[in-house]
Amino acid sequence: MRKVADWISRRLNLPPVLHHLLDEAIPGGASWIYIFGSVTLFLFVLQAITGSLLAIYYAPTPDHAYDSVRYIQDEIPFGSLIRGLHHWGSSAMMVMIGLHMLQVYLYGAYKAPREMMWLVGVCLFMLVLVFGFTGYLLPWDQKAYWATQVGINLAGTVPGIGGSLSRILRGGSDLGAFTLSRFFAVHTLFLPWTIVTLVALHLFILRRVGAAGPWDNEKAKSHSEPFYPKQVFMDAVAMGALFALLMVLANYFPAHLGDRANPSDTTFRPVPEWYFLFYYQFLKYFEGNWELVATFIIPLIFFGFLFAVPFLGRNRDRAPVQRPFAIGSGVLLLIFIFIMLGLSIRETSKIPVTDPVLVRGAGIYAKMACAGCHRIQGKGGMAGPDLSFEGDKRDKAWLIAHFKDPQSLSPGSFMPAVRLPDRDLEELTAYLLSLKK
Repeated sequence: MRKVADWISRRLNLPPVLHHLLDEAIPGGASWIYIFGSVTLFLFVLQAITGSLLAIYYAPTPDHAYDSVRYIQDEIPFGSLIRGLHHWGSSAMMVMIGLHMLQVYLYGAYKAPREMMWLVGVCLFMLVLVFGFTGYLLPWDQKAYWATQVGINLAGTVPGIGGSLSRILRGGSDLGAFTLSRFFAVHTLFLPWTIVTLVALHLFILRRVGAAGPWDNEKAKSHSEPFYPKQVFMDAVAMGALFALLMVLANYFPAHLGDRANPSDTTFRPVPEWYFLFYYQFLKYFEGNWELVATFIIPLIFFGFLFAVPFLGRNRDRAPVQRPFAIGSGVLLLIFIFIMLGLSIRETSKIPVTDPVLVRGAGIYAKMACAGCHRIQGKGGMAGPDLSFEGDKRDKAWLIAHFKDPQSLSPGSFMPAVRLPDRDLEELTAYLLSLKK
């Protein structure tokens, strides 16, 4: 294997390339605080791989999108794990790009000569937000449909172009097939290539201007060390630890899939993903004519501020104590975000949540007229056992086996075998297991 690698290296003259990529000097030396950019890039690659695997089975039409996601989730080997990795990976990517930007902001690494690198970074941050928004609709469940409807309505408030912008996003006047196909195309084709291009530009600028290092100039000048091996090792450890965490989350907390999208159900109350919750809460304080302030003016000021950051003030000192306005503004913004996020979590946690599997299971119970023989909380017949607390008495394996052949587990039982598809049987079982004291 080593001989093959040496042969390829000699043919392609790789040593100068590796030297350029891995021997970049880090002023002040390697540090764990510098891992966030590399980890964000790792997560983007993970999203690209898992998203490509999901796209093999996904059908971007309103008639088939929901069923294809359910098929991936329930039938494809490792489908639930891959979808879970994609789901949790998107959240992790939001956290990591946020931490990366905070580290750059705290260290003043956006100052000259790194203004262009910061500007490209802000563009990448905006694209990641668009990634999250466009991916939200694809499962085509109730939450996806109505949350996207709200998002497009917000875009419609932009003065002058709001109406046209909404029609472009929807692909017409209603959210439907054209909307789903557009969001799928943007999410899987346009955004990945745009991000790859900007990441390449981001890294190119980094190579041209060099790493910023610590804000203390004396410490930065005291010593430096190459990117390889110590910083590479730190980045690899962080990536491995995060990937292990995502595997655990994907395995034990699979990505949620609610009820199929129902455009006629206007009673559904959508709640966005956690990274949009603070803004979701903020919108509640602006109604009527003031709505434009929250939907357009303040976001415009926020992103305008991000783009203007490198050009505000003439102070070239990067130490936080020498930048009280910049650090104070950042701290106030974080306090505001966490307060809004906390309020939103408190309010949304009070919204009654019904597991759609249990709803479908209860529907199957009613459809099969099980209440003709069984009683639940005083309602139903008494010819069969009372099922009010069945979840305390049985487990999943026993119930499914009993449904398929009642007499094998309950000799003398007059209950007929339940002939249902496996998915319906699982949902009926889940409903009975939910009946507890």
